[in-house]
Amino acid sequence: MSGGSAMTGPTCGFIGIGDQGAPIARRMIDAGFETWLWARREASFEPFRDSAARYAATVEELGAKCDHVGICVVNDNDVREVCGKLFPAMRAGSRVAIHSTIHPDNCRALADQAREHGLVLIDAPVSGGSPAAKAGALTLMLGGDAEAITLAMPVFESFGKHIVHLGDVGAGQEVKLINNALLVANIGLAHQALEAGDRLGVDRGKLVELLQSSSGRSFGLEVRGRMQSPAGFRHGGALLRKDINLLLELIPEEGGPGASLAIAAKPFLDAAAEPDG
Repeated sequence: MSGGSAMTGPTCGFIGIGDQGAPIARRMIDAGFETWLWARREASFEPFRDSAARYAATVEELGAKCDHVGICVVNDNDVREVCGKLFPAMRAGSRVAIHSTIHPDNCRALADQAREHGLVLIDAPVSGGSPAAKAGALTLMLGGDAEAITLAMPVFESFGKHIVHLGDVGAGQEVKLINNALLVANIGLAHQALEAGDRLGVDRGKLVELLQSSSGRSFGLEVRGRMQSPAGFRHGGALLRKDINLLLELIPEEGGPGASLAIAAKPFLDAAAEPDG
């Protein structure tokens, strides 16, 4: 184990050290928080061997060591599985922050389960991806008890720059779904704009450069413009399709805002799902 002396604060844990979770955990470690990690694969720990990270053999061991645990796994089922092992092992009064994007109702149900164990759950999805996580500039969309969020803020500030408390548990997930739906809708519109350019014989590189310096610019266009093919974004496209489908469950009416965003996103999501080449 390497690193300097830990700062005064909670003993932290982190579960889900993938592309986005790993830099979040690293920021927590480098800020001086004693931080325990758990992963299914031993290889996931390799990027942390030069850090002060500590390693738990099981979820239960991590829970027993920590006062604050962040979770950044892929989907609802993974979050439920982790929490089912974590909650009984943690000391009463401890906190769990859900950084994954899941259904708001599932987040609320988990908060109820946490309370039964004397724990506090904070709804804390993030936006910005791996680059923002590495820079400590993630956006956090928080839902939950204001006092618990205040206590957790030093941890959140180690990897977040734009941190907003939006309301009760579930509010953070709702806003994250709107954000992701708008992102993929913008990518879908950019995809259609580039297809229009192709149909008219416009050089794609010049079109992207021109649009990005004009009133049609958007982050969605930047994302789509970097792609050689939507099929190369298959994994990300599948996650965004999941998120827009969750929003449609919350706002199901035909012709409503959820449906409008889904319609805009569809051309790109369909292209991303096609076999590459």
